[in-house]
Amino acid sequence: MTVDKLARLDLNLLVCLHVLLQECSVTRAAQRLFLSQSAVSKSLARLREQFDDALFVRSAHGLLPTPRAKVLQPVLEKLLQDIENLTEPTEFVPQNSHRHFKMSLVESAYPLLMPRFLGEIFTQGPHILLDTHAWEPDTFDKMLRGEIDFGITGKDLNPHDAQLTLMPPKGIIFQELHRDTQRCIVRPGHPVLALVEQGEWTQANYLLQRHIQVRCGRDDRWLLDYKLAEQGLQRDIAMYVPDFNSAASLCTHTDLIFTAPSHFADYVAAQLNLVVLPLPTPLPAMAYTLFWPQHQENDPGHCWLRQIIINGCRELSSR
Repeated sequence: MTVDKLARLDLNLLVCLHVLLQECSVTRAAQRLFLSQSAVSKSLARLREQFDDALFVRSAHGLLPTPRAKVLQPVLEKLLQDIENLTEPTEFVPQNSHRHFKMSLVESAYPLLMPRFLGEIFTQGPHILLDTHAWEPDTFDKMLRGEIDFGITGKDLNPHDAQLTLMPPKGIIFQELHRDTQRCIVRPGHPVLALVEQGEWTQANYLLQRHIQVRCGRDDRWLLDYKLAEQGLQRDIAMYVPDFNSAASLCTHTDLIFTAPSHFADYVAAQLNLVVLPLPTPLPAMAYTLFWPQHQENDPGHCWLRQIIINGCRELSSR
């Protein structure tokens, strides 16, 4: 884009487009922007002329973004975030900052890790906004594009194991937060509890059961499944679900077994009156790990938030 084109570009229009893409409604966008619906409609007309595209089409459910608008959305989010960062003072002052940080977390990190640092974040930065999302297969890509600031998920400690399950690409830095092992969750009265009492809770009997599995990332298999496959063994998966809480909840009504990180297992068992059992097959520990993009390594705000997270989880690991 030439300097002349940049000079004609109205930043307010880009903010309007950003909000329209989030709301898909002129009415709601106008409310968020503290403008009249007429003003937002006029801005949309100018945006259509600027991009030579309709950008939105009307439907029974509101405005639908065109393919061009969908392509623009992630680019626009990064651009506005970069502009916001540009206007931040060089010296980051948490007490005065209204910084907006985006984080992607694996579900089990919410009850285990977030309470360790959340209070300190809002004590030091009372106006900070944390926007959290589920950990997804493209989270690393989003970090590299500047759409996500931090991510927390489990990472296997052995480099060979991590290659099978999750290995960050070049440009992503990581720091171990807390190590954890795997345990099993079953309902009270589950038939396997008799095996435990008889001292027969073995790998063979574990594999005779039907299992519920949380789908994480691009692969339905966890390290446990890869390790079993090395022995020519596999679990009988009866059901795949998208999240940990759903898996645990379904265990209360069935004889399915859910294998999960031990701290989450203890937490959810107390909530749902479930029983926690040891995993009767050898499996290396994994580590809840903090990830962030290298291009943010020296950003003062990132450094501040990163250190609070690491320090808070260090206290957990020392217990």
